[in-house]
Amino acid sequence: MSYLKTLPDGVEVTVRATPRGGRDALDGVVALSDGREVLKIRVKVAPEDGAATAAVARVLAQAAGVAASQVRLTSGATARVKTFRISGDAAALVAALTQAVSAPAGKARK
Repeated sequence: MSYLKTLPDGVEVTVRATPRGGRDALDGVVALSDGREVLKIRVKVAPEDGAATAAVARVLAQAAGVAASQVRLTSGATARVKTFRISGDAAALVAALTQAVSAPAGKARK
């Protein structure tokens, strides 16, 4: 199962968040023990009062090339594995996220 699911009005992305990860970055796609694929995202902030979830949403928005207001948490508010919905053109979002994930480390998408 892919970490990306296309929807009529955007995409749904399953991520594994790593708070206090030292930097804000995408760390690629990995498979969980149950076989699900997730996009690993690390953020600098601690998981307090939703700050880490908000930071993950910002990293995801930047990777997708959209405004942060287009990224909405749909499940996993207090869990490491979270699901976000990104509004917009699904094909463009999939292309942007795929490119951001495959970019070499340190080469953030602008």
